[in-house]
Amino acid sequence: MRSLVAELRAASDPVKAAGEARFFKTGKGEYGEGDIFIGITVPALRKIARRHRELPLSGIEKMLASKIHEHRAVALEILVAQYARGAESDRAKIAAFYLRNTARINNWDLVDGSCREILGQHLKTRSRAVLLRLVRSKSLWERRIAMVSSMTLVWEGELEDAFAIATLLLDDSHDLIHKAVGWVLREAGIVDRKRLVEFLRTHYARMPRTALRYAIEHFSAEERQRMLRGEFR
Repeated sequence: MRSLVAELRAASDPVKAAGEARFFKTGKGEYGEGDIFIGITVPALRKIARRHRELPLSGIEKMLASKIHEHRAVALEILVAQYARGAESDRAKIAAFYLRNTARINNWDLVDGSCREILGQHLKTRSRAVLLRLVRSKSLWERRIAMVSSMTLVWEGELEDAFAIATLLLDDSHDLIHKAVGWVLREAGIVDRKRLVEFLRTHYARMPRTALRYAIEHFSAEERQRMLRGEFR
C-alpha cells in the first residue's frame, strides 16, 4: 500500500487540487466539506489503479479511510476492477464490503464511478431490498447510491426499481439527488418512452425542475418546452 500512496503523491498537482476542491464543493457548509484533494487526473489515477489491482480488501479499506479524496477514488477504482473479474463468491464479499463502507463513498464522483459497477451489477440477480433501505437513509450519498445503482437494472430492461426509487426521492431537498433522479429517468425513457411520459404526467407537480430537465433531454426541443409547461401527450 505504501507504493500506491507514493505513486499517487508523485502524480499530484497542487494547482489542479485547488481547482478540484472548489469544483467538488469542499467549503464550509457545502456537500464536500473538509474533503482534501491532491490533484490527480482521472487517466493517471486509473493507470495507477491498474498497477495495484491485487490490493487486498484490508488495503482497500485503509485507502477508503483516508481523508484524501484520490485515495478513496483509487480504492474504489480497484474495487470495481476486482468485482468485474472476480468469481461469484468474491463478488458477494466485495458487494458486502461496499455496503459496509458507504460512509466513505462520500462525493458524487465516488458514488457514480462505483455503485453501478458493483451494487447495480450485484442486484441484477438478487433482491433489491437494500435499495429501499439506502433510499430512506439520512445520508445524501446513500440515497444517491440507491438511485444511480438502479441504472444498471434499467439497462437490463428492468424499470420497476428505478421508477419506485425516483418516486421516493421526488421530495428530496438536495440538487444532487434531483440530478440523479433525472439522469436515471432519462435512461429509463430510452428503454420505454411511453412509460417515462406517464411517470412525468403523474408526478409533474412534485417533480423538481432539475430532475425534469434531465429526464427529458432526449426529447425534441419542442417536446421539451411543452413538457416543462406540464403538457404531456
